[in-house]
Amino acid sequence: MTTAISPAVQIDDLSMIWGKNIVLNKVNLTINQGERIAIIGPSGSGKSTFLRLLAGLLLPSSGNLNLFGDKQEYLRLDQIQPPDVRLVFQNPALLASLSIEENVGFMLRSQSKRCQPNPLKGMYSHFQKDKNLSDKKIHEIIISCLEEVGLYDVADKFPGQLSGGMQKRVSFARALINDPFRDEESMPLLLFDEPTAGLDPVASTRIEDLIIKTTRLTKGCSVLVSHVLTTIERCAERVIMLYGGEFKWDGSIEEFKNSDNPFINQFRTGSLKGPMQPKEL
Repeated sequence: MTTAISPAVQIDDLSMIWGKNIVLNKVNLTINQGERIAIIGPSGSGKSTFLRLLAGLLLPSSGNLNLFGDKQEYLRLDQIQPPDVRLVFQNPALLASLSIEENVGFMLRSQSKRCQPNPLKGMYSHFQKDKNLSDKKIHEIIISCLEEVGLYDVADKFPGQLSGGMQKRVSFARALINDPFRDEESMPLLLFDEPTAGLDPVASTRIEDLIIKTTRLTKGCSVLVSHVLTTIERCAERVIMLYGGEFKWDGSIEEFKNSDNPFINQFRTGSLKGPMQPKEL
């Protein structure tokens, strides 16, 4: 008897309301494990808010959001093992006072420390002691992840000593870090928020390659928010249009390239004529 595989993301009647502004209006969506998804739409349509809901940085106004079969409650501080969600911001979001090694290995070190048995309270006693990582092992993992994104001899440097493009690659190295205390069958959900915005074409290609590589190496599922057609077409297998608080279109990347849907056509051509119009003040 085979066990049914839970979707990476299952959304049912999800709403997000800011005052009078309805960002998401009872939307429904299923994302299967292993998929690479692009969420598109005009600026201000709620794409980044959607990513933050997936990451647990926001809680919805109503509805249900399940990740890998479990309810997303990442804002709860008492969760022993929250969903493995990794958000790569448009800004690399590195801590300026920490070295590159400390930035990339922050999760590993905090998890290793967290999983040490507490002799007073017996907390986290369900973790095996032999899974605690030594500083040497953590260092080796960090260096390996930095090398995967083409960065060498930068571990001792600080973010301010690196270029913007190198800092962005550091954020991808951080996303490559796997939690050693999770089940081997666990898959991460990778979230990319405008990863190639403002980059030149060559730098964009490098980042696009990293998105595909990171998703493959972590054996995860990725959700990408972007306005850049080359990034969407190279990194996504499936495209979803978000506009007016609803998912207006959902299809494969090949369907996206050839669709005559008015929303998709306007997005691809950048036409001022079409269903997507600025709100009246």
